[in-house]
Amino acid sequence: MLKLENISLTVGTFQLKDISFSVERGDYFVVLGFSGVGKSILLESIAGLLEPSAGSISLRGKDITHMAVQKRNISIVYQDADLFPHLTVFENIAYPLHSRGAHDISSKVLQAAEQVGIAALLQRKPYTLSGGEYQRVSLARSLAAGSDLFLLDEPLSSLDSKSKKELRTVLRKLNRNGKTIIHVTHDHQEAISLASKIGILENGSIVHVGIPEDVFQHPKSEFVAHFIGVHNFLKGELRSLPQSDLKEFHSNGMTIFCLTDMEDGEAFLVIEPNEITISSTEEISSSRNHFQGTVTDISSAHVGLEITVLAGREFIAAISNEARKALALEIGKEVWINFKAASCKIYK
Repeated sequence: MLKLENISLTVGTFQLKDISFSVERGDYFVVLGFSGVGKSILLESIAGLLEPSAGSISLRGKDITHMAVQKRNISIVYQDADLFPHLTVFENIAYPLHSRGAHDISSKVLQAAEQVGIAALLQRKPYTLSGGEYQRVSLARSLAAGSDLFLLDEPLSSLDSKSKKELRTVLRKLNRNGKTIIHVTHDHQEAISLASKIGILENGSIVHVGIPEDVFQHPKSEFVAHFIGVHNFLKGELRSLPQSDLKEFHSNGMTIFCLTDMEDGEAFLVIEPNEITISSTEEISSSRNHFQGTVTDISSAHVGLEITVLAGREFIAAISNEARKALALEIGKEVWINFKAASCKIYK
């Protein structure tokens, strides 16, 4: 449906560089990145508000790179939706229909309002609405206009947790009903809950595109891994051992034994925090990897605690509160971390 090929664009001192990806009809495509990496600029170039200096954008098989905004049939909804304060909800939703000289406006407004659950609010003024209701009105306005591609710029970031949950449900429903959505956010939990496909944007470039399982379970770079919250992610070199089913992973002077059939060469290693044990002395066990280090941080996790240990580099282990008490773990204490060769996940 939408295809970007080598899009480049400069705004002030910021650049989008060689952006390429495609979005199929019915996709929920989430662009994930930190603030200031160009997410909004990317959306505005697709909408036609900014014109690329290089590359092309095609929509439904037609080149729209230099097409006027009003001819693209694309709607953009911002974090702070801009409604007319003096108009009712009905009048706000109807506004683009009047400007296009559309027929049967009342039924189109009602249908759009019902789709996002605000049919009871049509006579209200914007100042009486909650944040979630305000965003729903903005979505309804785009629906009524007949757009089949929605661009959403951090639409949930200013909402409370209850409103976020409710609006996610609305967005999933719109997508299931055939709307193609491109949604930019810095919140990877938001991406997990909504996306059928994810693109990671780093410093003006797309560095990874894939389905959520691929992006979150097989990050292609250290930046992606840290951004999405993967712990214990190392870059290094994998080397075979003679007459052994184990391999060595070398990273910044550290050698880790791994059980893997991945071919030798540059690779990434991930160790899940719950695969790492902590002991006061070096363990005598089936674990092949033992490193001495210092506890540098202790923090609460969704379940139990996360213990950060500096042992050549930082490792994070997940343990229970009971284990912390038994080991008398405090910041500054010398400990050993231990994990099995089979716990090492290797990715090229």
